[in-house]
Parts: sequence; structure tokens; C-alpha cells
Amino acid sequence: MFCKSCNCNSSIATRVGFALIFCLNSMLAWLMKSPLIFEQLEKMSHGYLKMDCEGDKCYGVLAVHRICFALALFHALLSTSLIGVQDTRDKRAAIQNGWWGPKVLLWLVLVVVSFFIPNGFFMFWGNYVAMVGASIFILLGLVLLVDFAHSWSETCLENWENSNSNLWQWILIGSTAGMYAAAIAITGVLYAFFAGDGCTLNRFFISFNLALCVVVTALCVHPTVQEHNPRSGLAQSSMVAAYCTYLVMSAVGNHDHNTCNPLRRGSGTQYTTLFLGAVFTFLAIAYSTSRAATQSRALVGKDRKGAISLPDEGEHHAELGVVNTQPGRTENPRYQAMLAAVEAGAIPASALNEDWQDEDEDDVSGEARDDERTGTRYNYAWFHVIFAIGAMYVAMLLTDWNVVKQDSSPDHDQDVYIGRSEVAMWMRIVSSWICMLLYIWSLLAPVLMPDRRVPRFTPMPASAELA
Repeated sequence: MFCKSCNCNSSIATRVGFALIFCLNSMLAWLMKSPLIFEQLEKMSHGYLKMDCEGDKCYGVLAVHRICFALALFHALLSTSLIGVQDTRDKRAAIQNGWWGPKVLLWLVLVVVSFFIPNGFFMFWGNYVAMVGASIFILLGLVLLVDFAHSWSETCLENWENSNSNLWQWILIGSTAGMYAAAIAITGVLYAFFAGDGCTLNRFFISFNLALCVVVTALCVHPTVQEHNPRSGLAQSSMVAAYCTYLVMSAVGNHDHNTCNPLRRGSGTQYTTLFLGAVFTFLAIAYSTSRAATQSRALVGKDRKGAISLPDEGEHHAELGVVNTQPGRTENPRYQAMLAAVEAGAIPASALNEDWQDEDEDDVSGEARDDERTGTRYNYAWFHVIFAIGAMYVAMLLTDWNVVKQDSSPDHDQDVYIGRSEVAMWMRIVSSWICMLLYIWSLLAPVLMPDRRVPRFTPMPASAELA
């Protein structure tokens, strides 16, 4: 019965299931960095899976790329197969919400098959494809972070205004003060330990980030910005400032310079950065999927089937005593035939309700399991694209954005080695700058374009969904 669908029809259960697979894959990739795992694999395969690398210099990195490649390919296949699915009445929707046995089996098969692919493919994959996908995921995460900063402040303000308690006021004030305190403390530590003599580049990174934090703080409370966006304030800027300061800390901590990076001599920094990055990854994916559950219609312009009422038809049916409890019912040919019979006087109007009573009962019980009968709550294809590029980001995170190379010199017989580069440092620095620019644009756009509505990932009101 392993290949039978588990019939987990809840959209929330589906997203949780894929999140668990993502976490398990990430943990497996992390464990595969250890030589002990490879020794066990070599014993189990009687030496067939042994890689031709001296000094165990490529085992961990290539293994991480293999496992994360398997997950990315898994989600790419699912995304391709689910393009155009708009509700659970589509037979392909079962691929998303059911058949967990075959999906888990497919994922495991892809993981195993990835270890039979030559190393050269994963050198190209890790150096180019995964790096590009991870960069896209970072940009997506930055957009979601700026959106979350605005949403968090608006949520606190709305709850504060709609309740008699000052709890949300203190939550908003406390979180804002905490974020600014963290940004100031991290900046002080960076100046104390990473900005010594001869560390001009680190000083520039730290000082420029501090200047940007001051700029966004001043902009968010500027009278002109407040006039066009009254809800902009210190809560959003504090979150952006704290996150961008963390990115700068991570960047200078990854700087390949022993004098300007005293923590390079210790291994604790690498694990701390890895842990914080992993937390950001899981939070970003969880947030993006939860936002997609309410924003997919706004993003892809999909109609909400069954939610649009027809005034003329509804009024005419009301005259006949018909209670339309299911919006999509009037389009059914059988219902139209019975309606014509009612209008002709052949059958009473009560026959319409009696005939569909059993179906209504089934629908009520079905709603408890399926919350997507009248339309998907998120875009299935986009959902898997996010997870695919998220897997690429995890691969680059676990390998510390290292460059995989091959040495073909006479002294090294096609050895594969891991060469450090400054790519990781610049990726984090540029990400912090882009995050600042996105937030500044979200503040200035209403001022520069007052007649245009700046698109945001904000929930659509019910009236807009029915329009």
C-alpha cells in the first residue's frame, strides 16, 4: 500500500509535508559532509562509490551538491507537472496533495541516482547553476523580508487600534527597540574586532552599512513619507537595519584575511553563520509559502472560480424560492434542465433543493478535508520553484559558497579541490545593499508616484476578490 495516496487534502498539511522533506534533505546534506558517512557508503557498496580524491578534500562539498541537486530536480519535476492546475478537481492536483508514498520514493531514488553522476557535472552545477539559483533565492528572501517588515508593523498597529489592551503597543515598541539595540551592538563588535589597522575594506563595509541604517531611519519618519504612507515607521526600519547589519557581520566573518578576521582561526564562527543562515532559509521558505496561500491569485491573476455571484441570475432564482448554497451549481446542465422544468410549471421549485440536498451534505463534510474545492489557495508550480531554488541556496550555504575546481597539473592526477574565494563575502554585502534599496524604494515610491498604486504582497480584500 506504499504507493497509495495518503489523501492529505488540506493545503496546510501539504505545505508542512514538503517542508519536512526539505528539512530532512538539508539535514542529510549536512551529515554527508562528514567523512564517516562516506566510509560507511564505501563499505556498503564494496568500494564502488569511492571517489578519486586525495586527502578527503572534495567528499563533503560534492556530496552536499548531489543531495541538494536531487531535491531541486524533485521539485522541478513537480513544478513542471503542476503548471496550470487551478483547483483540486483537476486530476493533477492529486500529485500535489496526495500520493506521498510515490513522491517520497521518487525523492529517495533521485538522491541515490545523484551519487552515480560524475563529479564533473557537480563542479559545473555548484559553480554556476546552484550559485545563480541561490542568488535568486536571496533576492526573493530580501523582497519577502521588506514585505514582512511592513506587514509586521501594520499587524501590530491594527491589533493595537482594535483592542483595548496595550499589549500590542509594547510588543511593537519592544521589538523595535530590540532590533535597533541588536544592530548597534553588532556594529560596535564589528568596529572593535574587524576594523583594525590595514582593514580598509572592512571599515568601508561597516561604515557604509551604518550610514544606510541612519538614512532609512530618517526616511521612514520624514514628514513627506509619513504623509503618503502614514503607517511607515521605526518598526520596519529597525528590522531591515538589524538584518542588513547581520549580513555585514556574516560577510566580514567570511573574509579570507587572518589579520582582519580574527575568528578565522576558530571553527565556531563557521557553525554560527551556518546555523543562522539555515534558520533564515527555513523561515523564508515557510513565510513565502504561507504568503503564497493568500497571494497567488494576486500574483498570477487567477480567477476565483465559484466565488463570483451573478446578480441577475440570483434575483431570478430567489423569486422561484431557490436558495443557492453552492455558487458553481447553476452551471451544471442537469440543474439548468430542472430549472427550466420549474419555470414551465412541470415540477415544484422545492424539487431543486431536495435533489441537491445530499450533494450539499457531501460538500460540507468534504470541506473539512479539502479547502481548495473552488480554487487553489496558492500556485502549485510557483510553490515548487521556491523550494527548488531554496535547495540550491542550502547547497551554497553548507559549502560556504566555495568554488569547486580540478587540478590537472602533473603533480596532481585530476585532483578535485575546494578553493576559497571572496564570493561569499560579496554576496552578503551586495545582498545587504539590495535589501536597503528595496526598503528605500518602498518608502519613496508612494512619494514619487502618488497616482500609481505601488504593488505589494498585501492581502486582497474580499470585495476585490469578488470584483
